[in-house]
Amino acid sequence: MGLKEQLDGDLKEAMRGRERLRLETIRSIRGALKNKEIETGGELPEADALRVVRTLVKQREESIERYREAGRDDLADKEAAEREVLLVYLPDAPDAAAVDATVAAVIAEIGASSPKEMGRVMKESLARLGPAADGKAVSAAAKRLLAGG
Repeated sequence: MGLKEQLDGDLKEAMRGRERLRLETIRSIRGALKNKEIETGGELPEADALRVVRTLVKQREESIERYREAGRDDLADKEAAEREVLLVYLPDAPDAAAVDATVAAVIAEIGASSPKEMGRVMKESLARLGPAADGKAVSAAAKRLLAGG
């Protein structure tokens, strides 16, 4: 079952169960996907749809951080709850060992030897790890391995 079909089913379920937060979050995902489809002018492939959801998760994480800094725990808690709903639609992110192994393999294959080649390493590593991979974790691993660590 694709992401859109899963969202449609979960939307109906949330409506029946009167789960307001889940319903609002699923609607926001559907809206973001629709906006991306309009922007690109066609149906989104599954990988692109997952990237959109990943972006929504990152937005929630940044909001949580900002709200906590501002002392607005009520808003941070709401964003955290939305983030949990969003995470249901993403495949599990690769663990640190998998990220390190993939980045090391990419570095070896393309012969990267300095931080100047970070862009090439990042592009290929993220392509191999898929849309669930956290770019920050991949970037940190690439910097560490390219610096000789």
